[in-house]
Amino acid sequence: MTELETALEIATTNAEAIKAVAKAIAVGLGMIGPGVGIGILVSKALEAIGRNPEAAGKVTTNMFIGIAFVEALAIFALLIAFTI
Repeated sequence: MTELETALEIATTNAEAIKAVAKAIAVGLGMIGPGVGIGILVSKALEAIGRNPEAAGKVTTNMFIGIAFVEALAIFALLIAFTI
């Protein structure tokens, strides 16, 4: 192997490593927001149910719809991260 081939192989390996780290960072940061959002959403829903137990069915339905939308953001972040 010549020095040029060795340098090219090292550069390719470094590029792949940097790409893997970038994907991990993108997924990690992309999951922080939805994680916090779901936590707040469920917390407020339980608070609402505690204050007005008669509305539990309506609150629960709306909570699950909200969770679905927030989870879609997490899936979108995952999708974008793996298309890098």
